Amino acid sequence: MNLIFKNAIIIDKNSPFHKQAVDIQVEGGIIKKIGKNIKADDFETIELDNLHISKGWFDSSVSLGEPGYEDRETIANGLDVAAQSGFTDIALQPTGNPIAERQADINFLLSKSAHAATKLHPIGALTKNSEGKDIAELFDMKNAGAIAFGDYNKSITDAGILKIALQYVQDFNGLVIAFAQDSNIKGKGVVHEGIVSTRLGLKGIPALAEELQIARNLYLLEYTGGKMHIPTVSTAKSVQLIREAKAKGLNVTCSVAIHNLILTDEVLTDFDTRYKVMPPLRPDAERKILIDAVLDGTIDIITSDHNPIDIENKKLEFDLAKDGTIGFESAFGALQTILPLEVIVEKFTAGKIVFGFANHDIAEDSVASFTLFNPDTHWTFSKADIKSKSKNSAFLGLALKGKAYGIYNQGKLLLNE
Repeated sequence: MNLIFKNAIIIDKNSPFHKQAVDIQVEGGIIKKIGKNIKADDFETIELDNLHISKGWFDSSVSLGEPGYEDRETIANGLDVAAQSGFTDIALQPTGNPIAERQADINFLLSKSAHAATKLHPIGALTKNSEGKDIAELFDMKNAGAIAFGDYNKSITDAGILKIALQYVQDFNGLVIAFAQDSNIKGKGVVHEGIVSTRLGLKGIPALAEELQIARNLYLLEYTGGKMHIPTVSTAKSVQLIREAKAKGLNVTCSVAIHNLILTDEVLTDFDTRYKVMPPLRPDAERKILIDAVLDGTIDIITSDHNPIDIENKKLEFDLAKDGTIGFESAFGALQTILPLEVIVEKFTAGKIVFGFANHDIAEDSVASFTLFNPDTHWTFSKADIKSKSKNSAFLGLALKGKAYGIYNQGKLLLNE
């Protein structure tokens, strides 16, 4: 597919074309020329209103449904929605049935996604069946294409298991994902423990449940060495602990979920289970500190933590409903209500380096992998905007700013319908 993207404003602080409107000529999946008024025979011209282009966006925490829960989401449709939402790459959590814990499981996921515009990067389970008891086949999964290892939204209770995993993966430069929540302190909690939980009569989860686990995991990392990624941090103390660990020189990175940057536990007033997520929504003071940590670089990555849940498991009493919200379609527009454009692009692309794959520059002779978007459009997110099979979005009704047109990646152009 030979294309010329006309009058595209490049957003890339490291590019000599940063904030300049240029034409980009792409031939055979490679950027051949960047400049003004490019003309070439037999090239399709792409012209979009207020077109901006950045390096391709990466979502570091995505759950789909396949295999096993195709009623929630299929790989094909999930990747299509990701592409239309601006993501050239996603890291897929091991939440299927069977859980991705063997080489064959990784091969299946890569085979199912091979022809999509958005590239799927599998995360392998850290322990067998994500039960936290026995380490899974990490080396075999790494050889098959797994980019990291973790048990989605499950902490490793046994510190010895996590210690061994951190030591073992160093032989092949593996990355351990360590979700942080002490299950004993969490107990039967379903929301943040505080004024709102007390007022609503819902069982609370103390912030300590996350913070204590992060402190323990960082001590283990300091002892073992290696690389650790802490996903979806949500409290001020968590941020402080990670900032101190980085200052010590530990190889630790972290992410935050978009809903924890946008929403607070005040939205729980009507017991709407769309807002039941893990980690839970926190008070506004915590939310603001998370935003500050994004801006100062303590938080490395922003993720949608896209997690489709079928209606049978979401429209229940609050205590019984499953955690999770979808986030692809609203991700960019929601973030632009609180963060500068350049920061969003940085946090949507820096994760590629963390997870160990290429973050292609927008430069001549580079692989063409980029996101197309309009940062200035204003719109309100509604059910009509949801293209995921599951509709459990915490962002319905919110006024958003900016919208993705789609992506060019893996030699394919996929635009919003």
